Amino acid sequence: MFAVLSATTWQRWLTSTVRISTVSCVLLGASGGAWAVTGTASDPGVSDQGAGSEAIRPYQVHVDEAQLIDLRQRLAATRWPDKETVSDNTQGVQLKSIQALVEYWGKGYDWRKAEARLNALPEFVTTIDGVDIQFIHVRSPNPNAMPLILTHGWPGSQFEFLKTIGPLTNPTAFGGRAEDAFDLVIPSIPGHGFSGKPTELGWGPERVAKAWDVLMKRLGYDHYVSQGGDHGSVISDALGRLAPAGLLGIHLNMPATVPPELVASINGAKPAPAGLTASERAAYDSLSTFFARNAAYGAMMVTRPQTIGYLLADSPAGTAAWMYEKFAAWTDSNGKPERVLTRDEMLDDISLYWLTNSGASSSRFYWENNNNNFSAAAQRTSEIKVPVAITVFPHEIYRAPKSWAQRAYPTLSYFSEVSKGGHFAAWEQPQLFSEELRKAFRPLRAAATVASHKSSQ
Repeated sequence: MFAVLSATTWQRWLTSTVRISTVSCVLLGASGGAWAVTGTASDPGVSDQGAGSEAIRPYQVHVDEAQLIDLRQRLAATRWPDKETVSDNTQGVQLKSIQALVEYWGKGYDWRKAEARLNALPEFVTTIDGVDIQFIHVRSPNPNAMPLILTHGWPGSQFEFLKTIGPLTNPTAFGGRAEDAFDLVIPSIPGHGFSGKPTELGWGPERVAKAWDVLMKRLGYDHYVSQGGDHGSVISDALGRLAPAGLLGIHLNMPATVPPELVASINGAKPAPAGLTASERAAYDSLSTFFARNAAYGAMMVTRPQTIGYLLADSPAGTAAWMYEKFAAWTDSNGKPERVLTRDEMLDDISLYWLTNSGASSSRFYWENNNNNFSAAAQRTSEIKVPVAITVFPHEIYRAPKSWAQRAYPTLSYFSEVSKGGHFAAWEQPQLFSEELRKAFRPLRAAATVASHKSSQ
């Protein structure tokens, strides 16, 4: 079991390459000052200019104690609905499950431990296109490591990737080879986590992808690769379409492979057409069930993000239920997410959304995207110009068939089906996820070496 390395270990890695400066600032959220940000260690090339420049500023999280007291009071005062009238979760997450989670959240959970885990890592913030982008940046001890940007989805966050930091940056300590090491950049999507909340329209996948390219180059990387699931897959697809100089390839664990002629019948929950292979029929049936029975949350956020935002801003129990249902449905756990994620891990993520009051702002990404994330045509996968790697985890919303993937992604360079894991692949199976990324991006390292050589001339 991988544990996040201690603050002492991170500091030892940092001080070999990083100069020390002291910068402090306070971010004022909608809650009136929900978290403070202070910094002591800056990254190579970090400027001490003001927040309005292209500076990369050190970042640390500290939630005001008043916010935590308010959270516990709200949890204790929860007004519960009556019990569901079925014996399963077909009407939604069961009352007893959420009551148990909320009771622990109010009486046993400790946000300060989550805060400490984040603050043990090198955290930074920089302003891109008028919005603050908060990110974790961990350099590998291997000087030839490949730069990799990891993008979360909803209801995920940077917490999804914390257990992969060790295996990806220091693979020899986790059964890998030194030459498979990565430098990691793990940002929060605008409107999520500790990144800024856009106040104008237009912050969809393409604009985020452009911001990610700016971020990687601002960090000094002349080449890099991108990985994502959920929103991260959509953003990585957008990066692949943009194909900015230096992007060597992308890896997806929720690819958009559905052929255009099947989209309407899947959305309409019509019987599968004749002629599909067994894997194609299974994918068709999974998606038909998803759109017919399990996609109401997405329809709400695509069409009325502000309306659902009032619930998510006012009720922590409502926030917990809204997110826990997805952990239950999308993990490889047979509906019992505690089998693969601890209560603390889930509450770290739920608390992050609550404490940053990002229920509405994160929902707006659905409004901006407003697209079928599984449709190859909608995601314009045929326009992707860089190598594409895909890993299919068995309890993803659907298992993308290789035949569909080859058709959807003309530049497909790697396809793998693994034996365990779900939608939150990195969170659920960090070692397996890391091994997949090592294998998927291994062929691109020669190109990275060439790119580095050319840039140094």
